[in-house]
Amino acid sequence: MTGQQPLATDTVGLLEGIATTRAIRRYKDEPIPDDVLRDIFFAATRAPSGSNRQPFRFIVLTDSDIAVKAKELIAVGAQKLWNHKRNNDGYDENSGTIDDSPKARMARTMQSYVDNFANVPVLVLAVMVRYREPNPLEGASVYPACQNLLLAARARGYGGVLTGFHGFVDSELRDLLQIPENAFIAASITLGKPEGAHGPVRRVPMKELIYSDSWGESPEWAIDPPGTAFTTSGPPR
Repeated sequence: MTGQQPLATDTVGLLEGIATTRAIRRYKDEPIPDDVLRDIFFAATRAPSGSNRQPFRFIVLTDSDIAVKAKELIAVGAQKLWNHKRNNDGYDENSGTIDDSPKARMARTMQSYVDNFANVPVLVLAVMVRYREPNPLEGASVYPACQNLLLAARARGYGGVLTGFHGFVDSELRDLLQIPENAFIAASITLGKPEGAHGPVRRVPMKELIYSDSWGESPEWAIDPPGTAFTTSGPPR
């Protein structure tokens, strides 16, 4: 890829993309072309941030020796976290013993994801360069860029998922990738061509999430469009 190239024609409408950009954890064994990466990360760099400082940085890891080492490092953290969660949350109990239950399907998906983490086509570390002391609001200057990244991947026919698996090997990653002390790794994102298909994002109904004027009072217009897919997970309702 040389010289200035226009963005690819967007074949996925913005609202459709938002409604179908779900977590993709299974990828085909193929690289993401440079022109696709360019479009994805161009979108990421268009995100808003506090005072428009743009303190976010992205480390993109594909197939270099360093990239392979970083993927292997985070894979260890991913497997440790999932093993703990699988046992602690009882994924192999009750409905988890029923092969086609949502719980069992999620367990299989996650097990496959962490088992193959070291082989993901692209691993992205979202990093924020701190310009003041850590505070509860600083994520607002990095996570919008992560969402732009995932939406752009969807628009180009790719998919991904944001994780925190890097937290288990933060110091090792810093040494390997020469990340300065004033920067923190905010997220680790995997990207690739989905093995399956994109589909509707499942969430709780709008009326349970949107209030008008006072707490707990849903506005009359908070009605989900026809065909909306819902989830049974989430907080007690």
